[in-house]
Amino acid sequence: MSCSGPCTPPQDILDVARILQELMAASDRLPLRAAARVISGGPCSDEGFDYFRGWLIAEGRGVFEGVVADADRLAELPEIQMAAPEGIEPDGEEILGIAQDAYERATGAELPEDVVTLAHPEADPEVDFDDRERMTALLPRLTALYPD
Repeated sequence: MSCSGPCTPPQDILDVARILQELMAASDRLPLRAAARVISGGPCSDEGFDYFRGWLIAEGRGVFEGVVADADRLAELPEIQMAAPEGIEPDGEEILGIAQDAYERATGAELPEDVVTLAHPEADPEVDFDDRERMTALLPRLTALYPD
């Protein structure tokens, strides 16, 4: 279904999709993967990590850049502080589909496959996310919010 009334030009939507892809790539970092693991309280799938990063992107540029630079800054965020006792995980699944949905509404077609690819680098075999001591050394403030 294409949109009726004013629509965002398809090229603008493709530009948003590329920016989203760049932000996802910029945030695909080991400390953030470790933080997502701490917050989830168990293994964090690639899909779960994508949703976590979608949430992080939705928090805005300042938060995003600060947390990408230092994943332990997540512990400063009121959303994380309030969610930790309840074991609630941040979830930005909707953010990841925003460009696809807008493109489909604007054009009636699916977003071209070559625009967005969420590839994940190979996991570092030396990192044991179940090693609480290592996670505490890497993310001391965040692990304090999520005790075992």
